[in-house]
Amino acid sequence: MTSQSTPNTPTPDQIRRAPKVLLHDHLDGGLRPGTSVELARDAGYTGLPETDPDKLGVWFAEAADSGSLERYLETFSHTVAVMQTRDALIRVARECAEDLAEDGVVYAEVRYAPEQHLDGGLSLEEVVEAVNEGFRQGELLARESGRRIRVGALLTAMRHAARSLEIAELANRYRDLGVVGFDIAGAEAGFPPTRHLDAFEYLKRENNHFTIHAGEAFGLPSIWQALQWCGADRLGHGVRIIDDIQVKEDGSVELGRLASYVRDKRIPLELCPSSNLQTGAADSYAEHPIGLLRRLHFRATVNTDNRLMSHTSMSKEFEHLVEVFGYSLDDMQWFSVNAMKSAFIPFDERLAMINDVIKPGYAELKSEWLFRQTVSTSGSVPEEG
Repeated sequence: MTSQSTPNTPTPDQIRRAPKVLLHDHLDGGLRPGTSVELARDAGYTGLPETDPDKLGVWFAEAADSGSLERYLETFSHTVAVMQTRDALIRVARECAEDLAEDGVVYAEVRYAPEQHLDGGLSLEEVVEAVNEGFRQGELLARESGRRIRVGALLTAMRHAARSLEIAELANRYRDLGVVGFDIAGAEAGFPPTRHLDAFEYLKRENNHFTIHAGEAFGLPSIWQALQWCGADRLGHGVRIIDDIQVKEDGSVELGRLASYVRDKRIPLELCPSSNLQTGAADSYAEHPIGLLRRLHFRATVNTDNRLMSHTSMSKEFEHLVEVFGYSLDDMQWFSVNAMKSAFIPFDERLAMINDVIKPGYAELKSEWLFRQTVSTSGSVPEEG
């Protein structure tokens, strides 16, 4: 059921309280500005462009708002630089879980590249264990404050480097210890996913899960390779699948072979609207392909990508979509269930999250709307005689 058939448009407060599911969020793209400043001071890192947290937050958003994926990725040099010790990684992961829970996220898969956190002398294993510890601490603190969240880690290999098999093996070793899957990230142009076939073949042999950044800055060939050569379970972004969809003058829609395959196979699209605007994959929220993809019933999901660089949150992403497309609580539930169906945890755990957390949460929010409607149409309550 869509917003066209129900008037239950959510308020900003309801959007924040709604149970949300996040599949595409980068740990090094979600630091609190104040944490960045404090960690830089502790590490003796002098490269930050600003030392005032408020000004630094503005700088990150403005520097990332360039329309270029390459320039967007440059901002990560500062966050990665302050995430080179065990304590720093634990803190960033803990705060990530707390911030997501505060925003109403009940399940999240947060990705990071262990190979980028070795400058302080940590091993790959020590990086993974520190981040996992931070997530567990954040989950506990969230629960103590009356919120619930479960966070799984995705280990990312950089597509311009040559450590993807090593990171894939690392993800497999920690698959029952907090790591739920694997990813490759970095600039798409010139670094096709097929460069990392050995890693993907290994993960398939091990019956493990992986997503691939594809179809963001590069087009259909990147998506095709990620799916048909590499066997990705999900598409990180995948927004350029719109290039294989033709909307005709009469309003009818024709899907190309690749777009049809993606829809028919229910391949999840990890769409990140605000980030896509910054990197030039879409010109505005109103023109973002998510509107058409939702209407055509692709397995579309809503994500933040990099909360610091895009100055965003899951609630902000949905606020934009509600404003532009008139989405209702039913639409929000549709996106959230899509994401939970696509998570890299066991089926029974996904089903329990949908039936015991997500659906009841939205049902309660919808009942609030129904009671508001009752009050607004019933007039004043007569005094007792």
